[in-house]
Amino acid sequence: MKIIAKNKKAFHDYDILSKLEAGIVLRGDEVKSLRQGGLSLSGSYAVFSQAELFLLNSNISTYSHAYQAGEVDPTRSRKLLLHKRELNKLIGEVSSKGVTLIPLCLYFNERGKVKVELGVCRHKKAQGKKEALKERDIRKQTAREVKSVYKYR
Repeated sequence: MKIIAKNKKAFHDYDILSKLEAGIVLRGDEVKSLRQGGLSLSGSYAVFSQAELFLLNSNISTYSHAYQAGEVDPTRSRKLLLHKRELNKLIGEVSSKGVTLIPLCLYFNERGKVKVELGVCRHKKAQGKKEALKERDIRKQTAREVKSVYKYR
């Protein structure tokens, strides 16, 4: 598994309730651009439209050697591929208030296919963000202290 890009801001701004893997419909030059690392997931999200799931605001830069390099919108909506059963389950989860679908990671699987890891997320409030930062700082501080204690023995 080769990770193309991670959405680090999503882990800071959202509480992730569950994760799932989905395929994505791409063109050939977009895949080549992904192999070069031309992707930004910041600000992207997934929505339902006519019983299908689409990824919006993901920026895949145009491939430099593509035949129609200037005619394609890099932030176009892209269809996500899921089984009908998974789609129905997601519709039920997203219908509750304050829950959104956020792409957490884009990667190539073992067979060379591009996959998206979606997170069913709830937006953190400012207090939740502060608590998460405090917990992280406490963990770092205790790790430093443990390391320094066992270093001199």
